[in-house]
Formats: sequence, structure tokens, C-alpha cells
Amino acid sequence: MTDQAFKLTDGQIAQFIAHGHITVTPDLPREFHEEIFAQHEEVFAKEGNPGNNLLPRIPLIRQIFDHPAVVGALQSVVGDDYYLQPHRHPHHNPANSKGQSMHQDGGKRWSHRTRYLLAFYYPQDTPLERGPSGIVPGSHYFNTPEGARHDRETPLTTPAGTVTIVNYDLWHRAMPNRTDHHRYMVKFLFARMSEPQAPSWANDRADWPGIEPTFADDGPELQKMYAHIWHWHRGKGIAALPAPAASPEDLLPLLAADDERAGIAAAYDLAGCGTEVVSALIDLLYEDSATTRRHAAYALSAIGAPAVEALGAALSRTDPVARADAATILGDIALAAAPATDALIAATKDPEASVRQRTAEALGTVAPDSPAPAPCLIDGLGDEDVAVRTAATLSLCRLGPHAAEAVAALEGALNDENRYVRGNALFALERIDTPLAKDTLIKHLMPARWCPITSPESTF
Repeated sequence: MTDQAFKLTDGQIAQFIAHGHITVTPDLPREFHEEIFAQHEEVFAKEGNPGNNLLPRIPLIRQIFDHPAVVGALQSVVGDDYYLQPHRHPHHNPANSKGQSMHQDGGKRWSHRTRYLLAFYYPQDTPLERGPSGIVPGSHYFNTPEGARHDRETPLTTPAGTVTIVNYDLWHRAMPNRTDHHRYMVKFLFARMSEPQAPSWANDRADWPGIEPTFADDGPELQKMYAHIWHWHRGKGIAALPAPAASPEDLLPLLAADDERAGIAAAYDLAGCGTEVVSALIDLLYEDSATTRRHAAYALSAIGAPAVEALGAALSRTDPVARADAATILGDIALAAAPATDALIAATKDPEASVRQRTAEALGTVAPDSPAPAPCLIDGLGDEDVAVRTAATLSLCRLGPHAAEAVAALEGALNDENRYVRGNALFALERIDTPLAKDTLIKHLMPARWCPITSPESTF
């Protein structure tokens, strides 16, 4: 556990919920960051981008992400047992670059709940002219440039040593570097391992505190969504939303609105109708419009437990897209969807890879404290589809000690052709934490050890 002094405040968590980012500054000397910058310059010049091998190549960076201020902020947002995932990347914005286009990493995950984070660390001062990261506050709730409002881009102009923690879905880019100096930004990816059971920050109040008015939260239409996410972070599960002023008949057509903000607002209004609208929302999962299906999914997820039985039944319907969506929604509802565990386990045998992937992923949030999903997730480690194998290993990470029977299968996954399956398998063995799991982990890591001082100039 981190000292409470390093945990975020209610105001900071509220900012993160609404704006999708928060910046902290570890109290490390400037010379420390200058050394990291110098090592980046040397490694990039002599060897190129080290990619996922960044930490063994420049080990000093580990001190940034082990610093209590950074650990406290990460724990505040994604829980005490978060996972530093195997993907990490040093972003090089070269001198006189044109920058990037605005984007979301890895494609949009439609969930509004915080299970994945990015962290950006800058080893040099990054004024506007040196090509900082440009972000769009509040854009993580939206799938389209129009909804995200890209014209409200904000540059992360920061001094050396800052770490900005960013919602995984926040729209961002590297801005043009108009100087003759390189700019580096180290990006790490983090995942939540446990669903919130209590506030993981320095929480003093139960109700949504609101935030200072900015363009990120203009208008009242998104406040209900922010409050919903606040209560989820506080460990209150999926709290019932207040009944809307409008009727379901007036709100349902708005889910197809071209205005993404109006569609999302309608989804959270409809969630306040509860059981009354579940059947109609399930039917919308079969619409041709991806926008309509997505907004219906937001509403069903916000309804929570009253929608679980119908979503479990949807796992056996004929439309594979709807089956995959039902699994995803159940995974987003998470612990309250435990009654659908058996239906999800059965759906891991689905002929469609997308359904197998979504059900494998969902089981890690729906039933993390049960050994029941372990056998089907073990089967998922041998799936021909890499996305299924990746989801299965991540869910085994979330099961942790409840997946002890998976040790032998995870040992095989350490040789998977995909690097992220391998990385997740290592972390799953660490989380299982039995003597056999530890022995398997050490047996694999000893010959795989990377020597951080070996280089082309010094090979032995």
C-alpha cells in the first residue's frame, strides 16, 4: 500500500473522470531526467528505438514508475494491484517534425469505466514549440472526432520529469516539433486487475463533487454520466440512476442520433428507467447501425444487474455481433453479472472468434474470485486466434490464485508466438503465487534475463 499522502484527492479524481487526465511530478532532481534524456539520445542514435525492451535498456526509467507520487496516482485511479502491461514505447518526436494525426490507442473500447490507463513521462522540458503531446480533455467518452471535439486540443506543455496519467481512450497526438532538438515521451500501459470495492484514493465525500466549468464538460447533459462513473470508482458497483424527465418512447430514438453527445446522454437517461427498457435495448443490439448498438450498450451497462438475465440469453442468439456485444456488456457490468458466469463459460466455445474473445475477457471481471472460469480460459490459451489467447491470459491474471490449475498451460503460453500472450502469462503466474507458479516463473526468467549493460560496443 502507498502512503495516503501520495493518493489523489476527490478534486483530482473528479478531474480525471471528466477530463481523462491528471499530471503528477515526482520529486527527483533535474540531473536524473537529464541522464535519462542523454541515454535516449545514445540508444536511438546507436541502436534505434528499443520498443518494449525500454526498461532493460534504460533501467533508470523504472525509478519514475516506482516513485510514490506516481504509484499513488496510479493506485488512486486503477486500484492498488494494477498491472504494468508488457507494452511500453519511447515516442521519439524528431526535430522539425510535422507531428501526428489525432487518434485513440488500440481502437476504441466502448466502456466508460476505467480499466486501462496510459502514462506519459517526459525526460526534457516540453514547451509548445518542441512538439508536446496534444490531448482533447473529455474526449475519452467519444468514438468520433465530432463527439470528441478535436478543435479543443490542449498541449501538455510540461517541465522535465512530469508524468501525465491518461485514460486509455483519450484522443491524443504528437504535435509538430518546430525546434532543432529531439523530444522524447515514454508511454506505459496499465490495466486494472480488481473491480473497485471501495475508494482507492483519499476520498472524503460520497456524492459527485462536480468540476470547475471548462469546455470539457460544457452543458449539463454529461453530468449524470460523470456521477455514474464516480460512484463506480467508489466501489458502489453500478448505482441506480435517477428516472429521466422524458419518456422511454422519446429517448430510445435518440440513441441513433448523429450527435454523439446527445446519444450518450440519452443512454444514461434511459438507464434510469431500469428493467422497463431492457427488452427494447436488447433488440437494438441487432440494428445495422454501429452507433445505435453502441449507445444501447452504454445504457444496458449502466442499468447493470436488471439487464443481466436478458444479456445472458442474448449470448445464444443467432447474430454473432450481438453475441459479442452481450458478452462485452456483461464484462463491463462485471461483478453484478456473476449470475451469467455459466452462460459466458458456455459461450467460450462459440464458433466466432470475436465472441470467444469477448467472453474470455468478460470472465476476468465477472467472476475474478471463482475458479469456475479457469478450465475454459485454459482452453483459450490454445485457441487459434491470438486475440482469444490474449484475452484468456489477461483474465487468468485477474483470477490470480483462483487459477492455480492453469500453471502448466501458462508455462506453455510462455512460448506463444505473440509477445503479449507471453507477457500476460508471466504476470498470471506471478498473481497465482503458488510455489509451483513461482518455480515455473523463475525457470523461465533465468535464461531469458536481459543484461542492461550489454551493447554492440560491449558484447561480453
